[in-house]
Amino acid sequence: MADHVRRLTTFDCDGATLAATLDEGEHATGLLIVSGGNEVRHGAHRGMAMLAQALAARGTPVFRYDRRGVGDSDGDNRGFAHASADLHAAVAAFRRLAPHVNRLHAFGNCDAATLLALEGRSAGINRVLLANPWTIEPTDDLPPATAIRAGYAQQLRDPAEWRRLLSGGIDIGKAIKGLMKIARTPSQPSTLATRVTQAIAAWGNDATVLLARDDNTARAFTDAARAHTLQTLTIDTSSHSFARAADKQALADIVTRWLAE
Repeated sequence: MADHVRRLTTFDCDGATLAATLDEGEHATGLLIVSGGNEVRHGAHRGMAMLAQALAARGTPVFRYDRRGVGDSDGDNRGFAHASADLHAAVAAFRRLAPHVNRLHAFGNCDAATLLALEGRSAGINRVLLANPWTIEPTDDLPPATAIRAGYAQQLRDPAEWRRLLSGGIDIGKAIKGLMKIARTPSQPSTLATRVTQAIAAWGNDATVLLARDDNTARAFTDAARAHTLQTLTIDTSSHSFARAADKQALADIVTRWLAE
């Protein structure tokens, strides 16, 4: 394994100074990791920092950054839908700091995967690994209808849940709200879901979707993507951010194999 060197750096994005980290490696294929939600570049439980270290030790340069208004970066946090400029600036900074990189791959989880699906091509990224892409346009504080449906199906198979129902241990009001949401959810995907699934399909073989089997966001994506044939991998976990030790190892193995393809 190569010696691991981690550099802290900054770059400009529309007048804001963004914080970034480069884990150096000698390979010509680099990996850009984009954080999802309001998560900083280290990732949940330092998961992305640990992944970057492991990959760089094998020669892959890895670049991570905090988008505007998140973590150590300046500016206003306007969410993933307004983070295209941040992505483009991060790609330019990565190429500037690692000029030997001639192919750029990217990994993102949740709304970072959505951002990469929609904007990665225009940013100059060659391939993307998209974990649990965000396709949900929330209308209330309930989980997506697909997740509610899956939860009810599991509960109906569990004798303990029937005992809870008969003993008053289940919130009937909440259950009724869930059933109403399933009933009023249209069969056609939302506008965001349509945009995201179509964008991923347009990547062809350059896009791979990675799903946490029992994650609600992953379930919603699977439901929205039924009309498309996509390259999909699955990790048997309910952890959205692959936070468990076994999940971290499974993720590292998948990313390593995907980079080597």
